[in-house]
This record gives sequence, structure tokens and C-alpha cells, in this order.
Amino acid sequence: MKIAIDARWIFPEISGIGAYTRELIRHLAKIDTVNSYILFFDNPQVRDRTISETNLSNSRNFSTHLLPFGAFSIKNQILLPGILANSGFDIYHSTNYMIPFFAFPRKTRGKVKCVVTIHDVIPMIFPGHAPKSKKARFFPIYKRLMIEVGIHANAIITDSEASRNDVIKYLRIPENSQTIIKAIHCGVSQQFRPPPGGHKIDEPSPLPNRRKRTILYVGRSDPYKNLSTLIMAFFSAIKVCPFPIELVIAGPIDPRYPEAAILTSKLGIENFVKWTGYLSDEQLVETYQNADLLVQPSKYEGFGLQVVEAMACGVPVICSNAGSLPEVTGDAAILLDPEDINGFTDKIHEVLTDRTTIHNMSAKGIEQAGKFSWARTARETFSIYEEMVRV
Repeated sequence: MKIAIDARWIFPEISGIGAYTRELIRHLAKIDTVNSYILFFDNPQVRDRTISETNLSNSRNFSTHLLPFGAFSIKNQILLPGILANSGFDIYHSTNYMIPFFAFPRKTRGKVKCVVTIHDVIPMIFPGHAPKSKKARFFPIYKRLMIEVGIHANAIITDSEASRNDVIKYLRIPENSQTIIKAIHCGVSQQFRPPPGGHKIDEPSPLPNRRKRTILYVGRSDPYKNLSTLIMAFFSAIKVCPFPIELVIAGPIDPRYPEAAILTSKLGIENFVKWTGYLSDEQLVETYQNADLLVQPSKYEGFGLQVVEAMACGVPVICSNAGSLPEVTGDAAILLDPEDINGFTDKIHEVLTDRTTIHNMSAKGIEQAGKFSWARTARETFSIYEEMVRV
């Protein structure tokens, strides 16, 4: 097989989709030394960094091709189909929803098979998920585009069964469709692990232990991430916890959505909240390892990579019961309605003040996170490639 993987979804600042793409490439290179892979990039610095991070220089069946246009460029639609057709590719895999539509006719199945990973369809479930994003501002176009992806693709990979069900529903894929739709869970990198010596768990004491506890949130500030619920719950938790607590919000700051920062100011808790901005992989691991609790009140997650990463680091998790989170966390996390501010407050207090609960949740989380590996993601994805060439 000759397989093209669109790696243009790896940006200078690694996001969840970028991490997915990088880890898929890394582990495909480990399991397949026979078939030929071409990785498309549009940024030479990102290309070189990815080659170094994934050790691809030692994989002779992997090479790269630098495209002079981005995934959303009109040139992508006009020029990439010719590149795919003239280079003898069997498989084209886009690790996010945008594909070169002209390469894959609607009513016929060409020689090059299209595999696309759709991580979620949040804009279609929550039209106000991120009102200042291009997907929201041009929602009719986005909606039509996504439905077309469902028509043109030979196979769609989703990150969870929950996301798979939503893709089928919102992309209007009929039961008799020839498109393969398969849920393949994401993995968690081995660098996400408990700190040396384990987390510090305070011994019972007749006096309140004054060590500061850290509550962590990881992700963007889009409205569907529901940071306002977390901040309100944290504000109430400050009053009831018998020791100092702080909230660390890890992730890139988005000036389009200042509501969370405005709310912290209105509540007068700016000194209790730390905004880290973008974190490198190493910084993110350290941040997890220094946290006492992860709270993730999202109204939807296609997978919830940050939840699994936190569990792998031995951090107890409280999250919403929405989207894929119950599927991913099993019985290792406390699940709540995303709008239940009082519930989040009570559970934050309960976890942080109960040594036994912390210990049990940490152990269960590590065990649950162990079920997710990028090696398995790569193997199951490779099986999709094999199935495509047999069709």
C-alpha cells in the first residue's frame, strides 16, 4: 500500500488533533515497516520537529512532502486531487474533517480511498458552542461541508462510540451506506505518569492541613467547555475547604472568549486563579503531576484526552457526564451534570478532604488510563487501511 497521511493538522502549538496526528504517525512507524507512507506538511519547521519527535529518520518507508498550501486553501481542493491521482496512492487519510473533495467523487469509488478522522461534530450539536469561531459564523457552510464529507469518504474514524453515533446522526449517514464508520479510541502517551514517589496524600490530622491544593482545568475557553460552571463551583469551594485552594487553567488564552476571566474578576478571586497559557508537552506533564484534582465540566467531548492524561498521572477526576466522558472514564471518575454547580462544589470538597477517596480514585484512574494506548490506535487504524484496499 501507498498511504498519504495529511499531517498539516500538526500546528506549531500542539493541540489535541495535532497530538493525535503525531502519535498516530509515531506508532504506525513502529508497527509497519513494509508499506509506504507519505506525510503532507505545509510548514517546514513543523515537519522537521515532527520527524525528530517521532524518530522517523529511522523509518525508511516514511517520507514527507511539503505542500505550498494549507488544508483550508482553495488550492487544496484544486491541486491536491491531482497529486493524489498522479502519485499512485492507495489511501489518503486526513486526521481532521477537511478533505480534497474533487479527489473522491460522490457517486463513484475511485482508486484512491479516503479515510477521514472526525473527532466530533460539536458545532452541529451546539450551534452556539463557540459563537465567534468561523464554524459558527459560517455555520450553514460548515454543516453542508460535513454532510459532504460523509458522502465522499470511504471510511470515517471517530474517537469514541458517542462521537460515532453523533456522526451518523448529524451527517445523515443512512443505514445502508457503504461508508465504514468505526470508533477507535485515542491513546495516552507514556510520558503521562505519576510523579516519582507518587502524589503527596496528607495523613489524617486533628487540625486542618494548610497545604495548598491545586484544582486543574486543561483545554480551551470556548463556551461549550463550560468554564463558568467550574469558576462558580471553585468560588464556593474556597469558602468550604479547610485549606487554601487554587485553580490552574492550562491552555492557550483566547481573547475571543474573555467571559471566564471577567467572571473571576467579578467574583474577586483573581488571586486564586492562575492562567498558564499554552504549555509544551513537558510542561503539561509537570502541571498534571503537581495537581491534586482535575475538574472538566465540558458540555461535550469527542474523547476527552485531558481526562485520560490526568488519570494516567494519578490525578483524581471530576467531569461532566456528557458526550464520550462516561465511556472514557468508566467508574474511575466522578460524573456530574455539566450545569450542576453545587454538585461540582460538593464533590471538590469531598475529594480534597478525604484521603481514602483520593487514593482510590488515583488508583482507579491509573488502571482506566492503562486501557488506552496509541499503539492500539495505530493498529486499529492500520486495519482500516487494509480493509480499504480490499474493497
